[in-house]
Amino acid sequence: MAGLPVLVFDGDCGFCTSAKDWLARRADFEAVPYQWAPLGELGLTRDEVARHIVVLGDEVPGGRLEGGRAAAWLLARAGGTWRWVGAILGAPIIRWGTELGYRLIAANRHRLPGGTPACALPRG
Repeated sequence: MAGLPVLVFDGDCGFCTSAKDWLARRADFEAVPYQWAPLGELGLTRDEVARHIVVLGDEVPGGRLEGGRAAAWLLARAGGTWRWVGAILGAPIIRWGTELGYRLIAANRHRLPGGTPACALPRG
């Protein structure tokens, strides 16, 4: 996979789209809603991308990051103060807290600014 890293996110979620737009003003990456992404070609399933963001690319550690690790990596890519925020959130000793925070935000994104009932995670 050549070129910019690719963020796969929930394009039906207003909160997710707002967060992606905010980050896109600060970091270079391509973004594609999972609803329009060629999931099979990317090695992704609908269930996993409905539950958390995924970042793919040659410069992404391991070629793929999910959830809080993906968010931290993108923040670090933004540079400036955000580089430090992302580095701290992605540090191994902090990573468990980052994942917990990500899960809490993801589970409640329909309650956050820009969120709607369509943002709620699938049950199960």
